[in-house]
Amino acid sequence: MEILVTGANGFLGKSIVNELSKDNTLFSLSRTSRDYSISLDVDIPRFNQKFDLVIHAAGKAHSIPKHSLDKKQFFDVNVTGTLNLLKGLETVGVPKQFVFISSVSVYGQEIGTNIKEEHVLDAQDPYGLSKLKAEEIIIKWCEYHNVVCTILRLPLLVGVNPPGNLGAMLRMIEKGYYFNIGGGKAKKSMVLVDDVASFIPTVAAVGGVFNLTDGFHPSFKELSLSIILRKKKIKPLNMPLFLVKLVGYVGDLLGDRFPIDSLKIKKITSDLTFDDTKARKLLGWNPRSVLEYLKNNNL
Repeated sequence: MEILVTGANGFLGKSIVNELSKDNTLFSLSRTSRDYSISLDVDIPRFNQKFDLVIHAAGKAHSIPKHSLDKKQFFDVNVTGTLNLLKGLETVGVPKQFVFISSVSVYGQEIGTNIKEEHVLDAQDPYGLSKLKAEEIIIKWCEYHNVVCTILRLPLLVGVNPPGNLGAMLRMIEKGYYFNIGGGKAKKSMVLVDDVASFIPTVAAVGGVFNLTDGFHPSFKELSLSIILRKKKIKPLNMPLFLVKLVGYVGDLLGDRFPIDSLKIKKITSDLTFDDTKARKLLGWNPRSVLEYLKNNNL
């Protein structure tokens, strides 16, 4: 197959490129140093050929916006960028299959267990809203052009040199000042980035909306201990929940001048897991355990 991967220099994009280039003719798109070097939020790409499969992994990653410009960037990159990509594809002929890398953020939930694909889409934050809008645009476009459409809603991605919160945890563990909150009991859904990449050809041929997780949903305590044992670091300290709640209360009083508040504490100490039974039953999704992976590999 001739495959286009957008966001090819990203954390997931790199893994997709490595996995799919083994048996396919791969073309990659990113802001720099790929077959197509372009900023999708600014320009419509000019492609030189038609593709069998397009994997749209480009986007502005989840973060807390500090000002209105940050909020606007989510829509510029995730929504306008998607529209520009689709316009570019139309000029050379639409692909047979289209895969969009979305996020569990579209559900708009901070607390919950085993959330399924049928759950109401109630995103409120700029990131979740931009991903949800991109989903809607892609689904309508694929229906109009008779393209097999796949939406993958992903939780925390795990792999070598991870970005975001997991990367921050690793750095704190390395420096010896990571601590769990309230015993680190909160469970969060996660999935290995390489497992997602290798599953894409299977799901792309069928289409549909799927959550993907490792099915185990590790707690912060389990995750941090696995990393610490592998790296042979000291066990993390624990901050009692009552003390953390007190800090959150101080944050409520101080507002934006303080980095944490009661709402953030609630998010950190609450379970948030997603159900991937649909992918397992329909397509044989059988990923590795994140914890087992961490026992044998360094991040």
